[in-house]
Amino acid sequence: MSTSISDPDHPELGDSDPGALVDPSQTVLSGRNLIKTYGRVIGLDGVNIDLFPGEVLAVIGDNGAGKSTLIKALTGALTPDSGQVFLDGREVHFRSPQDARAAGIETVYQTLAVAPALDISANMFLGRERRRPGVLGSVFRMLDKKGMKADAGRSMANLGIATVQNMDQAVETLSGGQRQAVAVARAATFASKFVVLDEPTAALGVKETRQVLNLISQIKERGLPVILISHNMPNVFEVADRIHIARLGGSAGVITPQSHTPTEAVAIMTGATTLQRG
Repeated sequence: MSTSISDPDHPELGDSDPGALVDPSQTVLSGRNLIKTYGRVIGLDGVNIDLFPGEVLAVIGDNGAGKSTLIKALTGALTPDSGQVFLDGREVHFRSPQDARAAGIETVYQTLAVAPALDISANMFLGRERRRPGVLGSVFRMLDKKGMKADAGRSMANLGIATVQNMDQAVETLSGGQRQAVAVARAATFASKFVVLDEPTAALGVKETRQVLNLISQIKERGLPVILISHNMPNVFEVADRIHIARLGGSAGVITPQSHTPTEAVAIMTGATTLQRG
């Protein structure tokens, strides 16, 4: 297998390995030699990763491969023992997910951080509620529910989400795919750097999965890069530009849908074969 490709979107890769390290100033996000241990258990073993502008980077790996630890280290949910994280070429030190959110990074976890009893617009602005202008907001602390509802509707429409129309509808009345759409729309609305999606199609049906994949394409078209963590190889190979393969706390390499097949990706992921360079 060969990873030699020509990538017109990222000329800095030229005809070299799609996982070759580049200057972090050319990336949206870069991780360098990230290490995280839990006693004798190795979570991350010197991992390098790059996310380029406007791309969908998939992260795949078997259970225990280090995918979750890597993502948490990049988004402030945990602090690596050593290594560097660069955002737009500048080294950053996220101490919490709130730090990452403040920097423009939004993460949608598999468990979905939505409040079922609240309506769609309230969920979209959860933790970012806006007050009404003037004395009503400053003195009486009244929320701008009308404005948030209108903005939530525009955000959903901009992402092509047609199955959810009523922003007053409680999230608990939505289907699994619609709830996922609300969470993804919220992330896309407030992210300015990139969006992380953790197993966004897990436990979804075929129709709802298609909706989420369309959302990923919509986010990419808007210019926001996406990190997609998924076990679903057909989904990964449909939407990803590059695929980072995690294995045993390290990285088994980076491939593309053009350079490898899903079967080959699984073989690399499980250790049945190794990635040949050059």
